[in-house]
Amino acid sequence: MAKALVAYFSASGTTARVAERLATSIGADLFEIVPEVPYTAADIDWRNKSSRSSVEMGDRSSRPAIASHVDDMASYDVVFVGFPIWWYREPSIIDTFMESYDFAGKTVVPFATSGGSGIGESGKNMAALASGAQVRKGERLASSASGADLKSWASAWL
Repeated sequence: MAKALVAYFSASGTTARVAERLATSIGADLFEIVPEVPYTAADIDWRNKSSRSSVEMGDRSSRPAIASHVDDMASYDVVFVGFPIWWYREPSIIDTFMESYDFAGKTVVPFATSGGSGIGESGKNMAALASGAQVRKGERLASSASGADLKSWASAWL
């Protein structure tokens, strides 16, 4: 069985709950992608064009700093990367994460939570940042997905 990591960024807690359930159900390690400067509710107000998240998402080169680091990324075969959908794609901090490690030879599986938006081009975007990795298309997962459903979904890569 492949050694797996579930890495996730969660602004509101929804993605965190899905990531924790996924990691538990597949016996994977869990890593929270924590921004060096935490996001406030005002920062993630998508209706405000001047909010931090709006500004970051408007600049494809934006790379918010991450406060911690995966100690032994080389030991993982499969990395599930979870995030909320922002502006129909992965948040910029996920781009920071993807550029921070060597994913060559690994399978990377994006998963997202959203109130209604699909995962869009997130897998393709992430693949462009992870040379040599097999980045899958990924999927938007329901916040209510059971551990059994998550295990069934993830089993294709384990």
